Amino acid sequence: MKLNSLITEPEEIHTPRSLHYLTHSKAMGVVWSALRIWLGVMWIQAGVSKLWGAENSAFLHNNGAAVAGFASHGIPAYSWWGSFLHGFVVPNADWVAVLVSISEFLVGLGLVLGFLTPAAATVGALLNFTYVMSGTASVNAFYALVAIVILATWRTSSEIGIDGFIRAYRQTHNGRLFKKNVFSGLAKVKGGTPKVA
Repeated sequence: MKLNSLITEPEEIHTPRSLHYLTHSKAMGVVWSALRIWLGVMWIQAGVSKLWGAENSAFLHNNGAAVAGFASHGIPAYSWWGSFLHGFVVPNADWVAVLVSISEFLVGLGLVLGFLTPAAATVGALLNFTYVMSGTASVNAFYALVAIVILATWRTSSEIGIDGFIRAYRQTHNGRLFKKNVFSGLAKVKGGTPKVA
């Protein structure tokens, strides 16, 4: 048996129908969008609590006491991560706390509005992983899983949102520009005046 017969050409690889349905279907797009919005609301609640709510004094005041306490008393998953927490996060807890608070709020806003969805989901997942690695499991592992699903389905999960409107506008606008440029180029070659619909 030849090696070439075992290796498939990339253009011959087909996505399974079930996976294609999950990632391209309009119906599943509604499901993924609902999941995206739900996760965004969870992040907004966490950010609002830190920026304006009950956790405000521990994050934005008192030199980031919440972050310093969390980083110094948590049980990190890896020793190198513990060294990072004690050597970098604790001494800089005041501005790290502000960064965390604003990041959580912006991640939530991006997910709810469907704006820069892949970036918002990535930052959210990274925040979740840092929390898990710092010794707090709670809901973070589940949120990270949801963020990964949103990333895997970002085209359909962001269809209902600003990203979807931008994509639709660009496709329509680029199509018109293409027709205008092609037909005006043909007209110059033939010497006639183009008629663009």
